[in-house]
Amino acid sequence: MTARPVPGDVPAWTDPGAVPPARTVLVTGATRGIGRAVAEGLAVPDESSDTRAVALLGRDAQRVHETVGSVRETTGASVIGVVADVLDRAAVAAAVARVEEAWGGVDLLVNNAGVIDAEVPLWEADPDEWWHVVETNLRGAFEMSRAVVPGMIARGGGRVVDLASGASTHEMVGSSAYNASKTALVRMGAHLHAAGAPHGLRVFEVSPGSVRTDMTATMPLHANRTEWTPVEDLVEMVRAIARGELDDWSGAYLRVTHDDPRTLGAAAAAGRAVGDARRLRVRPWGDDDPMPAGLPPR
Repeated sequence: MTARPVPGDVPAWTDPGAVPPARTVLVTGATRGIGRAVAEGLAVPDESSDTRAVALLGRDAQRVHETVGSVRETTGASVIGVVADVLDRAAVAAAVARVEEAWGGVDLLVNNAGVIDAEVPLWEADPDEWWHVVETNLRGAFEMSRAVVPGMIARGGGRVVDLASGASTHEMVGSSAYNASKTALVRMGAHLHAAGAPHGLRVFEVSPGSVRTDMTATMPLHANRTEWTPVEDLVEMVRAIARGELDDWSGAYLRVTHDDPRTLGAAAAAGRAVGDARRLRVRPWGDDDPMPAGLPPR
């Protein structure tokens, strides 16, 4: 693995035997809520004094500019902003190219940009809103990963974090587009892991739990909620992923409400991060089900 240019005191990758900690990061939907918290958290040096360069991607140029200035002032890190709608392939390609030109590549991609639809059953859903939600949550992550991952593979590896949801794992009475898109996101991430692991790619489907944001605060689902998942817990999870501490869980679903880097590390050391652990699977009805527990590939 050859060294590559990086900003300031951010070291280049030099260890050919491992996927090193992330030094350059790209976060989508980074101007508010969870995305901004993650971007700012990743810009703060770790205990080891490692520093990261962080690129913030958003649709609104003015908001991106303001957020970059704020994060830079707060953390002192190398921060740049790029403007793109994650559904605009040309804009995504241009944004990724700018980050790669500035820093030589992206080590960690955080697919955070997302929206939710009305909490109604499918037959009452607005078709245009439904498809926009699916496109934003699923195709948006596809466009970003498709633009970033080839560079990761060319340099010997990298990491992708998809912001999944509890909706990725069970049925919902309403918001069927959100339900479907977040489930598909986990399956797409599993594909990225299966195809990319031999090339040094590590992929994580991280559910942030119920974090209070502008979006969740207006959802009827959370109207009476009094306890929220601290966004700091999500930030620490992503920081641990950036450090490479959770690579054994590549391809798996992690939920901040119940997981933390320490317990996940202990579980991996105990051999828990193997086989079907934390993967989407169809379960047989019992021992007499003619469908085997381990389904064939097709």
